[in-house]
Amino acid sequence: MLTSKQRELLLFIDRRLKADGISPSFDEMKDALGLKSKSGVHRLIGALEERGFIRRMANRARALEVMKLPEGAKVEATPAASTNVVSADFTPRRAPEPEAGTVEIPLHGRIAAGTPIEALERGDAHVAIPASMLGRGDCYALEISGDSMVELGIMDGDTVIIESCKTARDGEVVVALVDREEATLKTLRRSGRHISLIPANRAYEPQIYESDRVEVQGRLVGLLRHYH
Repeated sequence: MLTSKQRELLLFIDRRLKADGISPSFDEMKDALGLKSKSGVHRLIGALEERGFIRRMANRARALEVMKLPEGAKVEATPAASTNVVSADFTPRRAPEPEAGTVEIPLHGRIAAGTPIEALERGDAHVAIPASMLGRGDCYALEISGDSMVELGIMDGDTVIIESCKTARDGEVVVALVDREEATLKTLRRSGRHISLIPANRAYEPQIYESDRVEVQGRLVGLLRHYH
């Protein structure tokens, strides 16, 4: 599952490769998606590469190869710049009546445990969880996409239970909203004017931002896993 921005960028790269035989520059990608800086493009490229949709070709500048397109994608897509960013809204909603001993909480979608992704679009899905897993406040659920928290036992495909909050202590695993448009699950650390979002996978580097670029959207209080 790709976010709308990831999908837009993938289709834009694919169109340019088919038309010109060369991938667009980061400035061209930034302008096409209506982003404010190239750092957002770098995060989207990393997310697409992590999910196997594109591949960077070594020792060649501007060399990207599209490995696959999302299911049902059409090359004649609406121009990327015309699509609006989905704003993050993790406000809990009224759920259906649960079974005895369980509660229903909103399932907001998928969140990257690796590279940050565009803030999640709300849907009408809910998930039933044991009442004992609830935190002190309102809770919602997210599905994990990515492997950067595996050393804490948070795997791709898991469902995490998040307690809504605006603040968190150092060392807590949080849903962090970066630049008001991209959400990620990471361990929070503060250092002066900066906040580090730390993965639990040695293959990934911490993401460091000025503190005013990061908003806490909730903290991890539980995890569900299905075995097939």
